[in-house]
Amino acid sequence: MRIAMWSGPRNLSTAMMYAFAARGDFDAVDEPFYAAYLDRTGLQHPMRKEILASQYRDPARVAEQLRESAAPHLYMKHMTHHMLPDFPMDWAEGCVHVHLIRHPARVIASYAAKRSAPTLEDIGYVQQSALYNRIGGLVIDSTDIRADPEGMLRKLCDAIALPFDRKMLSWEAGLRPYDGVWAPHWYGTVHQSTGFAGAEGPPPSLPPEFQPLMAAALPHYQRLARDRLE
Repeated sequence: MRIAMWSGPRNLSTAMMYAFAARGDFDAVDEPFYAAYLDRTGLQHPMRKEILASQYRDPARVAEQLRESAAPHLYMKHMTHHMLPDFPMDWAEGCVHVHLIRHPARVIASYAAKRSAPTLEDIGYVQQSALYNRIGGLVIDSTDIRADPEGMLRKLCDAIALPFDRKMLSWEAGLRPYDGVWAPHWYGTVHQSTGFAGAEGPPPSLPPEFQPLMAAALPHYQRLARDRLE
């Protein structure tokens, strides 16, 4: 089985990668198109130099690498905004596609704490909506997972015909060998964790400067949320 888990940033995506890797029967790949995305866009992200040195910059080489993986089961963590319009998608044929979503107020608050002045492009909602329309797949909400990790992971496994494994519910704290080189900047909280955090409260109130961003992202979130696993 090859799982392509699609999300924007700050969306429980690393914890989900750890959960599947903890099973022992999946290899994990962390944001394989990140360097290609940075190289093509020229964006200045934290640890840009290290990211560019750690991965192929040619998206065709990344796609070839994914197609040729010898892993019996492969979990791929993908950021929707990394898939620029002309990047190849042939590697995704035959994958199980899952779209991980989170309320934009939570995403914006978390992202802004790590990188200032987030834009709609940065948080991936438009790209995720377009990708869902193009390739379909399942939808799961990170808030639902945190409220009931075992219940939601069981539902997800059932939906993709994968036996549930209780080892998905916990992992050892610290770095992982499959973490992207950017992990020291972005993964501090999940590196301190040994499992999914508890249920989230209401979405945070955002300052006025972020209200237009949330208003632009919210319809895309709501569209996918209507189709989420429950």
